[in-house]
Order: sequence, then structure tokens, then C-alpha cells
Amino acid sequence: MIVTSVKIDCARITDWASFHSVFAEAFGFPDFYGKNISAWIDCLTSLDAPEEGMTKLHCAPGTVITLQLDHVREFRRTCPEQYAALIECSAFVNWRRNETKQDSVLALSFRD
Repeated sequence: MIVTSVKIDCARITDWASFHSVFAEAFGFPDFYGKNISAWIDCLTSLDAPEEGMTKLHCAPGTVITLQLDHVREFRRTCPEQYAALIECSAFVNWRRNETKQDSVLALSFRD
């Protein structure tokens, strides 16, 4: 399914296990998803490649999926490690793609 945005309720994230559960549910990560940040990066790097089977949601080539992060201020306060990883790893997904001459696939939107 091609989408332009995915809503993430950051209030549901309380630790690493819930971080991975929330994203796996939102994006439809595969059953073999490793539930670690490297696997998260791998899955989101393939957002415009449905044939790779890393997510059930996709963006059209040349477009991005915006992560609409709800309750982000509280998330930043209660889960600073996961918050920092989300910001840094989202940027890394785009950097990794740009290094191989591919378009960025992620954008972030913050809401309280």
C-alpha cells in the first residue's frame, strides 16, 4: 500500500521493546524483523521497494513518507535514548540512500 504519512503515537513507546512493537505494527515489518535499530534502519531504507518485502507500507519512488510523531515532547522527556535514536536513525536512512544515489524516503513531523 502506497502512503504519504504514518502516524506514530509516541505515548505508546516506553522502552526499546515498545519502540520496535509500535513501528513494526505501523509499517508492517516482516516476521523476521530483528527488533533492533539496525533492523529498523534496514526496513525503512526499503520504503520505496515493495519487492524487498521489508514493509507493508510504501512510498512511490521519488517521494517520502512523513512520520507524524504525536506526543513527541513527552516521548523526548521519558525516553530520551529512543527519541535520539529515532532522529539520528531517520537521518541515517536518508543518508544511506543518498550515498547510493537514491532519493530520501523519510521526513519527520512533530506534534504534541
